[in-house]
Amino acid sequence: MDQAPGSRQDDAQSGLPVCYRHPDRETGIRCTRCERPICPECMVNASVGFQCPNCVREGSGTGHAPGASQPRTIAGGAIAADPHLVTKILLGINVAMFVLQQVLGDSFTDRFDLIGRAIMPALGYGELQGVAEGQWYRLLTSMFLHGSVIHILSNMLSLWWIGGPLEAALGRVRYLALYLVSGLAGSALTYLIAAPNAASLGASGAIFGLFGALVVLVRRQRLDMRPVIALLVINLVITFGWAGIAWQAHIGGLVAGVVIGFGMLHAPRERRALVQFGTCAVMLAAVLVVTFLRTAQLT
Repeated sequence: MDQAPGSRQDDAQSGLPVCYRHPDRETGIRCTRCERPICPECMVNASVGFQCPNCVREGSGTGHAPGASQPRTIAGGAIAADPHLVTKILLGINVAMFVLQQVLGDSFTDRFDLIGRAIMPALGYGELQGVAEGQWYRLLTSMFLHGSVIHILSNMLSLWWIGGPLEAALGRVRYLALYLVSGLAGSALTYLIAAPNAASLGASGAIFGLFGALVVLVRRQRLDMRPVIALLVINLVITFGWAGIAWQAHIGGLVAGVVIGFGMLHAPRERRALVQFGTCAVMLAAVLVVTFLRTAQLT
């Protein structure tokens, strides 16, 4: 917004910062790399949000002073040549596991889905056991299994649409930590609340974790929240309105995603890594506590 130089007092009263390149212009947008406020004239489209001209020059290799710090994502992650690589790998793992399910049948799925406590004759390999019997790996492996073509298709489309922008904003390591911890949180809440002999599977807990972090990212960048909120509400309506859906995984993943996303995107710069990965560690500790408590109930 163009304003006369004499309106600086009004800017201070409005609470909005001013563009660091044009001090007479207030703005609600910040560069996704250096986080300095920039006005519409200075905004350069990036894969996520906008960058200022200085960061664009540094990222392209021109005007970059020797010894200067390398450009980072809004969360402090390294800028990658392929900002969607981890998302592609996760997609590949999910699809490969689904193919194995189709080739090997129920005996494969029954070994790796999430089930609390269910000792029963199984399909040719002795007894089927659950998390309560010590098979904690099911909390993780169930995140990469799906029950039908529609199930995996919907989850993988969501992963691609949401995961790509988030990976670009967080960086590979932080994004992968968000995905895995959110998925484990969804599995843990399912283990805690669902019937112990009810099997569940799917990447939905991790996907809802990405939803939660995306809400935090959009709010952090002061973008229009309405499309993201509308999409989240639609998914929550489906979660509670459609029979056979493990809503516990969705809610557990969503809560974890919001908490981790807030820690990732609002961590103070001087202690950024400590706060970010500390948040992930706290959520992972919560998963362990819930799992121990539920196991103690069932054994």
